[in-house]
Formats: sequence, structure tokens, C-alpha cells
Amino acid sequence: MSIETISLSGRKKVVSNKEMTFLERLYLIAIIKGLFITIKHFFKKKATIHYPEQVREMSPVYRGRHMLKRDEQGRENCTACGLCALSCPAEAITMKAAERRPDEKHLYREEKYAEIYEINMLRCIFCGLCEEACPKDAIYLTISKELVPANYDRENFIFGKEQLVMPLEMAIQNAQLKNAN
Repeated sequence: MSIETISLSGRKKVVSNKEMTFLERLYLIAIIKGLFITIKHFFKKKATIHYPEQVREMSPVYRGRHMLKRDEQGRENCTACGLCALSCPAEAITMKAAERRPDEKHLYREEKYAEIYEINMLRCIFCGLCEEACPKDAIYLTISKELVPANYDRENFIFGKEQLVMPLEMAIQNAQLKNAN
């Protein structure tokens, strides 16, 4: 017995509803085929790596941890405009803006700066939209192979400015590289 059906694309399909043979009803052949596939996988190369000894090769487009950039003089680029937080689909970024005092000119480039800048790494999906939205090129996802470290406490995955701001030595090194080119 065959039934003719028409799909949404307009193509006809013929579906047959034939009777199963005695061997097919026992499912013995299907069980043997399944066991053969399972046994075949025993002899294939394993995809597992032994992590501390072996390190997985990262993709060339890998996006690592977030970092807040500094300029050549060591001042923070972030002006707390909030575009990175608005563009974040996971709503992982929170910030609070503050006005720069006259004695803080060596710390911040603009009159306004991010007093509090936090990224919840448990919510972050590493999409890079915060990096693209920033008009001051203040935040970027590092190309380094540094991963977000494992931890048992949820509070330790909320990274504040202490963990996010680029080290001063790295800012000076980047400035020297830029000047050399």
C-alpha cells in the first residue's frame, strides 16, 4: 500500500507502508548494525585532550578575555558612554560614570570616566559587540590565549576594573611598538 503526499515545496513524495518481514520484526539485524557501529568507534582516534599537559590549538578568530585599553600616557580610554553595555545582547556589562577631578588628569583622558565598570563573565557570550560599539576603542577582547579561569564562587566571575584595565607596562609597550612602526 502506498500513499502519495505533497510537501510544502510542491514536490510529490511516495510513502510506502509495506509489511515487515519476520527478521525485521525481530530487530536482530538492526541491533547487530548498531553494535557494529559502536565497536567501530572503539578503534577510532579519540577527540579528547589531556588538558594540563596538552593545550588545544585556538582558532585564529578566537576572542579571549575583555580588556580596557590605556593610551600612550597610561590614561584609560573609556569615557563611560555606555554604548558597550547597550550593545551587549547578554546584558553582561554594567557601569557607573563619574566626573574627573583636576588632580586625576593623568588617569583619565576625558572629563567623564567609568567609576565602576563590571562584566559578568557568566553571562558574557564573547560575541565582540561591545568591542565594535565602543567609539573610543576602549574595550577589546584579547587575542591572547588566556581563558577565563575556573572558580567555585559566582561572585568571582564578575570582573571589575581591577581585572579589566590593561596593565600600565603593556600600555607603554604598545605605545613603543606603535611609534616604531
